[in-house]
Amino acid sequence: MSVRLWDKGGATDAQMLRYTSRDDWQLDQRLLAYDLRATIAHVRGLARIGVLSETERDALVRELEVLAAQNEAGELRLTEDDEDGHSAIEAALVARIGDAGKKVHTGRSRNDQVLVAMRLYERDALDELAEQATAGARALLDLARREAETPMPGYTHLQRAVPSSVGYWAASFVEGLTDAVDVIRATRALVDRCPLGGAAGFGVNLPLDRAGVARELGFAGVALNPLASQTSRGIIEAQILAAAWQVVAVIRRLAWDLSLFAMSELAFIRLPEAFTTGSSIMPQKRNPDVVELMRAACSVVQGALAEVQSLVALPSGYHRDLQLTKGPTMRGLDEALATSRLLPRLVEGLAFDRERMARAITPECFATDRAVELAVQGIPFREAYRNVAAEIASLPAGDAAASLRARVSLGAPGNLALDDLARRLERQAR
Repeated sequence: MSVRLWDKGGATDAQMLRYTSRDDWQLDQRLLAYDLRATIAHVRGLARIGVLSETERDALVRELEVLAAQNEAGELRLTEDDEDGHSAIEAALVARIGDAGKKVHTGRSRNDQVLVAMRLYERDALDELAEQATAGARALLDLARREAETPMPGYTHLQRAVPSSVGYWAASFVEGLTDAVDVIRATRALVDRCPLGGAAGFGVNLPLDRAGVARELGFAGVALNPLASQTSRGIIEAQILAAAWQVVAVIRRLAWDLSLFAMSELAFIRLPEAFTTGSSIMPQKRNPDVVELMRAACSVVQGALAEVQSLVALPSGYHRDLQLTKGPTMRGLDEALATSRLLPRLVEGLAFDRERMARAITPECFATDRAVELAVQGIPFREAYRNVAAEIASLPAGDAAASLRARVSLGAPGNLALDDLARRLERQAR
């Protein structure tokens, strides 16, 4: 059993310990690599200001690197008795090298330990989320290029509206995901400041090399005010989850469309067979379970966001409530990442029934085109609108391809500006 870092002797209540520890030790298993990495940087920083000798520094770094290797190999497992990863690391160092291990906590608190571990984890998660969202956007951009002129009906209020195209539809998701990546990048900049050295939120009476530690950990800078660092916990996590929500909100709209377009009554698309499941009782069924769960992922992330937001209504300083922001943050990011990882292969496997989509573009879909034609001839648009409305039943079939080509306003089906979207994606990737 690890010695609890706060233990000063005296009896403790086992039920209370279980209640306060909760699943923190399980969550910290995922943060252990980051905690070890930050501890190595902290040890080197302590040596630079003379708190640790070179011999102590080398011994601590060596054992921390051994622990990191064991963790990577899956051999370093936390248990409920450890309470958290910080306690387990310090206990392991004391067991291996004695008194030098007891010095590792000098100048820091579990508060800034968990903050820096979370920031390192969040930075990696945001990087992957941006990468996966970009991969999904590129797959959709490829689809938009391939099917730029493939007609399909456009809908408003779930009613047929005007002729549209697969390329136009796909490009809408490209831009939505590209917007989401901008939000992720902005959020990452908030995360990219090192809180280590703030201790319990009020600094320490040591000339800690905070800037040097931040550089070693790859941060863009230092989170200056320790009290601001502590009270940002939960607020920054809410922003992270909001960025993740924006990604899955775009995917939810795509998943909804795919669910509708795959219905037998429409059958505009066929989902890749590998992304469908069978019914346990109806032999004929192939169900779009993956698409439906991708649709539901947005609710999971939104729930995690609401949970974190409700926890941060606190006065200044650290409060144990903030421990409970860790679980929903990880859960929301896990859901967003798992969902976005599937997106490129789903998009690449879509098959479109061009004939069915073309047949669904019925004469009334050309009413808006007709009203605009009359307006161009000099008839006031509102009068042209009413004239066409009175003749809907007798409108002739139109030419969907010509309708698409005629809509040349920037971004419209006849002027998709896909190269502009591609350039924006390339700029984000740099």
